[in-house]
Amino acid sequence: MARCIGSVCRLCRRENQKLFLKGDRCYTEKCGFERRGYPPGQHGQGRIKFSEYGLQLREKQKIKRIYGLLESQFRSLFERADRMKGITGSNLLSMLERRLDNVAYRSGFANSRTEARQLVRHGHFTVNGKKVNIPSYLIDKGDVLEVEEKSRGVTRIAGALESVKRREIPQWLELDSTALKVRVRDLPARDDVTAPMQERLVVELYSK
Repeated sequence: MARCIGSVCRLCRRENQKLFLKGDRCYTEKCGFERRGYPPGQHGQGRIKFSEYGLQLREKQKIKRIYGLLESQFRSLFERADRMKGITGSNLLSMLERRLDNVAYRSGFANSRTEARQLVRHGHFTVNGKKVNIPSYLIDKGDVLEVEEKSRGVTRIAGALESVKRREIPQWLELDSTALKVRVRDLPARDDVTAPMQERLVVELYSK
C-alpha cells in the first residue's frame, strides 16, 4: 500500500491545522506545526487566497490525511456514502469513523491512526473473537474489538493506553481497559466527529 514517506508535519502545515498524525509528539513543543505554523514551501509565509474549488480541494485533502486514505479509497467510500439513505457527508464521516484502524485509535490502543493501522496489519486485534487484519474493515453496532491474547504484552499498546487521557473516548464506544476490549454501543453520528471538518465542501467537490 502506498504511504507518505516524507515529513507528516508538513501535511499539518499545508492544511493550516494540527492533524495529530504523530501521536504524543503532537502534544509537545517539538510539534512541527507549533514551531512553524505556516504552509511549507517558498511562498508559505505569503498571503494565500483560495478559490471556491481550492477550498473544496483543501478540505478533501485534509480529511483524507486525517484518516490516512488514498484518493481511490476515499472516492470509493464517498460513492458508497452517496448511495446510502441520509445525508451523504454525514454518511461519509460515519464510515470513516467505523474503520477498524480508526476504532483502534479512538479506543486508545494506539497513539495515532498510522500506528493503529500497523497494529491491525500485524494481527494484534480480533473482532467478535475472529482475527481481522484489514484496516478498512467497517465495525458495526454491537461488535467487540479486543486485543489478541498473544498481543496483550505489546509495549506500544500499553503505552498508548497510559496516554489515552489526552483524548476523550467517544460515547459510541465502551472501553474496558482491564480486559483490553471495546464494545461498539452505536454507530457514530456527525456530532461524534470531534475534528473540525466541513464535509459539505467534499460533497460539492465530488458533485461537479
